[in-house]
Amino acid sequence: MEAIWILLTLFVLIMLAGVYGAVRAVRAAKRGIDRTVHQARVTVEETRLRARQLAQPGAAGELAQLRLSLRGSMRATGQALQAAAPQDRSLSESLGLFQRLSAHALDLEADLKRLEQEPDRSRLAALLPEMRERTQRITHSADSLRWAVQERTHRLAHDDLDSLGREIEMEAGALRHWTAVEPDEPLAAPEAGSRPGPDVGVRPGPEAGQKPEPPRPSLGARPNTEPQAWQKPWQQSPRPENTA
Repeated sequence: MEAIWILLTLFVLIMLAGVYGAVRAVRAAKRGIDRTVHQARVTVEETRLRARQLAQPGAAGELAQLRLSLRGSMRATGQALQAAAPQDRSLSESLGLFQRLSAHALDLEADLKRLEQEPDRSRLAALLPEMRERTQRITHSADSLRWAVQERTHRLAHDDLDSLGREIEMEAGALRHWTAVEPDEPLAAPEAGSRPGPDVGVRPGPEAGQKPEPPRPSLGARPNTEPQAWQKPWQQSPRPENTA
């Protein structure tokens, strides 16, 4: 009975794990589809604005140009911040400022889009200078923030490269420290095939045909009177008889 309950528990756990994995996969696929759809919409919208900028001169073409300028500046600044934020935590305040600026950019984008549908050309001409000024202020702020982030990133990379170069020079100096404390070189071994000179300290052996000289007794040494193994019996010195 207990085995049946264990099997049922395992089956339920496997089913729950499968459902959880399926839900996560569906959500990830949905996010990918939404991202792709959004990018496609942005591409289509910007293509339409470029076509209107070239095909419709005057106020309509200028509105399209303002929208393109606003979109390009905000997109470039957002990408620069997202790329630099993971390596530099001090950019959290810059991200907050960009979010506030993005809210103003979205409001301006909506106003420019409504003006594209304005049938009254005189009203459109009257409101166009204000739209132009707002666009310039927002794009200038976005560009300033992006340039500051880029300069900071380049400066940090330059400082890191300088620090790395100094550390490498110190390590190279430490590796070369052996030249200053190198011990004395050992005496050179004689070359192969060379014959030692007479002053090496080796006594020359006896020449051919000559008997080796017996060792000379040193001064103060007691003569050895015991028979040697090489001596014959009749060559041994006679032991003196006891006269007593």
